[in-house]
Amino acid sequence: MSNSDYYRAVVLGAVIGMSFLTLFYMVNVALDTKDPEPEKPRSNFEVIDKYKGCDFVRWSDHGLSEYKYFLHCPK
Repeated sequence: MSNSDYYRAVVLGAVIGMSFLTLFYMVNVALDTKDPEPEKPRSNFEVIDKYKGCDFVRWSDHGLSEYKYFLHCPK
């Protein structure tokens, strides 16, 4: 066996070995999937306080740190 045949066998063994390791890793990743938990719905409105029978409500867009306040009177 010459040196080139030896190096060819070593490289082929390394490629096949890495292929098996990659396949083993990918099968483990594929089988380790979990069902996603359903997200509970979030409300943009939050009652902060009461004022003379009305709700003092804070509204926010969850992507922004800006709040708007208003009174909600159920009548």
